[in-house]
Amino acid sequence: MNAPALAPGGKIDTAKPLKPVKVAVLTISDTRDEESDTSGALLAGRVKDAGHDLAARSIVKDDVEEIRARILAWVADGMEAIVTTGGTGITGRDVTPEAVRPLFDKELDGFAVVFHMVSYASVGLSTLQSRALAGLVKGCFVFCLPGSNGAVKDGWDKVISPQLDSRHGPCNMVELMPRLMEA
Repeated sequence: MNAPALAPGGKIDTAKPLKPVKVAVLTISDTRDEESDTSGALLAGRVKDAGHDLAARSIVKDDVEEIRARILAWVADGMEAIVTTGGTGITGRDVTPEAVRPLFDKELDGFAVVFHMVSYASVGLSTLQSRALAGLVKGCFVFCLPGSNGAVKDGWDKVISPQLDSRHGPCNMVELMPRLMEA
């Protein structure tokens, strides 16, 4: 007899009002432009469809300094969450983790674990090729997803979106936002 599939706990209480989050979407790629950036467009659409404020969207090259500069500028502009797509793989040009991890005040280790669980259900062992990560940069949540449309769907729909939904219980990241910069 097979064990039951792992199912996430928690649920959305639709009787509660949604508190929109100010979100920026960053595509990291040497090859994509505004027209060919399907994963960034997909992510931006999902952010808006979830009721959040898509406050910014940009594309930067796979360059450590460009990635850091864009993220830090958005943090300074008051973004509450930044979701990146691309550059988390294992090729020589994939530098998103190297660029972003040093910016973290705190890393959300569980994000990578849960993302890989969700990704494994979709792509099997190919999830090993991703170095997805998340953390806090000066009180702003930063989530780094792979660049494929499938990874964006899995990461946003099954991991990030529920935690950025103020109606999700038993807890969510939105309710922690006022306390992220406590001393």
